[in-house]
Formats: sequence, C-alpha cells, structure tokens
Amino acid sequence: MLLADDNLIVREGVRALLSRVADIVVIGVAADHDELVRAAARLRPRVVVTDIRMPPDFTDEGVRAAQRIRAASPATGIVLLSQYDEPDYAITLLRDGLSGYAYLLKERVADPDLLARAIREVAGGGSMLDPDIVAAVMTPVREAGTLTREQEELLRDVAHGRPVAAIAADHGDTPAAVNAAIDALLLRLAQGASSGQAGALRRLRMLHEALMKREEQDVALTRLLPSGLAQKLRDDATAASRAERLVVTVLMSDVRGYSGIAQRTDPMVLAHQLDEHRREMNAAILAEGGTVLQYAGDAVIAVFGAPDPTSDHRERAVRAAAAMHRRQRGLDERWTRRRLEPFGLGIGVSTGEVAAALLGCDAHREYTLVGDTMNLAQRLQSMAEAGVTIVSAATAAALPADVVVPLDPRPVKGRVGDVRAYRVIAGGASAPIPVPVSVPTPVVPAPVVPAPALTAPAFTGPALTGPALTGPALTAPVPRPRRRRLLARSAA
Repeated sequence: MLLADDNLIVREGVRALLSRVADIVVIGVAADHDELVRAAARLRPRVVVTDIRMPPDFTDEGVRAAQRIRAASPATGIVLLSQYDEPDYAITLLRDGLSGYAYLLKERVADPDLLARAIREVAGGGSMLDPDIVAAVMTPVREAGTLTREQEELLRDVAHGRPVAAIAADHGDTPAAVNAAIDALLLRLAQGASSGQAGALRRLRMLHEALMKREEQDVALTRLLPSGLAQKLRDDATAASRAERLVVTVLMSDVRGYSGIAQRTDPMVLAHQLDEHRREMNAAILAEGGTVLQYAGDAVIAVFGAPDPTSDHRERAVRAAAAMHRRQRGLDERWTRRRLEPFGLGIGVSTGEVAAALLGCDAHREYTLVGDTMNLAQRLQSMAEAGVTIVSAATAAALPADVVVPLDPRPVKGRVGDVRAYRVIAGGASAPIPVPVSVPTPVVPAPVVPAPALTAPAFTGPALTGPALTGPALTAPVPRPRRRRLLARSAA
C-alpha cells in the first residue's frame, strides 16, 4: 500500500502501526497531492491510504488525487482519512461509485485492526463508511418519531449510499417508484426543517443526486462494455487487473460475400442493414446468456461461459447460432421486400481453454480472450457456407449425435495437423437429417436378397465380390464408413 499525509509524525506513526500487520506492506509514502499521484503511477500499489486535506491548499487534495489514481488504475483501493465528519467528501466519492473506497475518521488510525480491515476491504473491491459519517448525513435531518418505519429504512439506505436499483430489488419495487418515494421523503423533511437541519438535508439531497448520477454512469458503462462484464466490475473492482483461465465456447459469425454487397450498396443503406443485423444477432446471443465481445464490420464475436462461468456453454452457443440463422432469415425476407440484398450467415463455434482479461493501456482497455480456441472458431467460421454452423469436436461432444454430421478431417491455416469439424443440422436447415448408424433394411422386390442377408454371416465368403454387389440393394442410404467396415470384414 501507499501512504500519504503531510504530517510527518502521523505518516510515520501509521507506517509503524501497519508494520505489525502481517499481510500489509507500506511500499511508499507521499506528503502532498502531486507527490501522491506520481508515487501511485510509479509504484502501482493495490491500496492508497491518504489524508483528505493536504498541501498546497489543504482543501480536498486527497479526494482529487484519489480520483486521478482511480481513473488511471480502476482496481486501486482507496482509504480516505478525515479529521472531521465531512459527509460532503463522501458524497463526492459516491459519484464514482463506492466500490473500492473507504472513508474513515482520522482518529481511527489509533486502531490498527480497524484500519487494516478497511485496507483489506478496498483491496478486494469492497467499501467501508465510518459510522459517524453516516450519522452525520442521516441524524440531523429529522426529529425522532416523525417518520414511519419504512421511511426510516429508506432514509438509512440513502444515507449509506445504496443505489436506487438495489433498494428497489430489496423491496420488490421499480427504480422509478423508489426514486419517487425518495423525492417525496426529502420534500417532507424539507417542509419541516429548521435552520440547523437545512444543511444536513442539503447534503442528503446531494447524496441522492450523486447516486442517480452514478446509476446513469452505470448504464453508460453497460453500453460500452460486454454484457455481464460491467456488473462484474461494479461488484469486484480488482477484476479489472486480473486474468482468468476459463473453459468457454466461442462463436464467430460472418456475412458471406459481404465485400461484393458493400460494392453494390449505398453506404448509408448498408449501415442501416448492419445495425439491424447486429441488433438481431445481439438479441439471439443474449437470450442464451452469451457475451458479445466485438462487432468487426460484418463479423460478430461472442463467448459463452465468460465472464461468468457456466457448465452448459456449448449447448447455449449452438442454440444461439441456430437462433441467429432464424433471425437473419427473417431479416432477409423483410429486406427482399425492400429490394435490399440478403446476408448469408456462416457461423463457427469452438470450445476450449482461454485466458480472459481486460487488456490495453490505462486510457483504453478491452475485454479480450486469448488462446487457440479463438483462432479455431475463426477458422471454422471460414469453412461454413451461408446458413451453416460448423463446430469443433469439443463442442460437438456435448450435442446429440443426430444433430451433427462429421466432416472429413482437413488442414486449416496456421494449425499443425488436421482439424475434426462437424456440421450442425438444425430445424429448417437445407441438409437432411443424418441416417442412423445401423444399416436399414432395403425394400426391394424379389429376387433381391432379403433383409436377413444383411446380417454378418451373409457377408462372409466370395459371394460379396460378384454381381451380387450391384443392383438396387446398393441404393439404400448406407453411410460410407459402414460400407468400408463391411468390405474390410468381407476381405478378411
């Protein structure tokens, strides 16, 4: 952790106290705003403990330094120490989200166990507010007995900085209804507020506005990050700095002949088609619990089993692929009526191990999967014709045998050895349902050999090598691998 305080005695005293805690190491110190920001950039601590008021102006330098540090490294935990119970500073922090923040009175440094607990909380993405800070927000705004039990509970939730969505979930209500209840509560308190209560009420109103602003930021974050990842980062700030080893199923789709379509179509019209296409593909993927990783031109890349692991990621991915084909066919029908070119969709699905992490620089990071599974999904997608889904052997292992058809092993670019792939037969696909493995009894007129002749004894001896091998009996849909085995047994 990194420790910042302009008072040398306080700084070294806190360092001495924390040196007795086994799992906490002070890796650096700072005495003012600029020194703290530089030290954090150089040392990259997991936690920063800082006084709020420091040189040069002794106002809110610690808060501003904390915000700069978190902007550069969102996983860094922050413990703010204040000499006074100043809830305005806590409210300022809530605009960025309370996750990974602790706000304690400075007198708490005399209790190394409490300070160590706050450090551990923020290191794991948790939070802590000093009870006296909460009381400073809540207590002065009403007289005892003036609120109902439900109103007291709502007031306490707001004072603790709980998001409106979380309050609504606990009460089985909508966020809009909870927000209206908070507004009504604050209005009631304001009507009877004395001059001494007005300042506390103003702070409570600021707190509510800060929470609303934070939830608006959460909505924007959800739009910018893959589905599921935004919530994971809100729940665990340290997830931004970790890589995870996961077994997932990756889906990649691509529009066949897109380059030609782009040449023949007005760019504005094509942009509208792509927007419609992506909306439909996104809906199909999200319906099966998938995460859209990227839109790259006409390609869509999604993963099942990340960022939150699931045991049925293979089945979900294949169901999503079938839904994507159905939705695209529906789009194509509508586009045809508008004299627009259809999109023929090819999909590749691959299952295997990946490393999942937010990669990039401090200014821009992307949720990325790394590993051969990603490469194989792209290769399988390139093998799929329009309207077809091709899956890897690892994916096919989770599917019923009668919905996949094995393809001949083939080499693919960039890989050593041949790849075993399977074509998925979905409802409405142009390919026929595969024939069962057992050989069917041919229905032919006499004197062709009757059904018992297909049993093992009938295939011994030279009788199989003559004209008996020709004729209507060979027109039955006998799978090719079965025929090779029968001929081999005959030769034996």
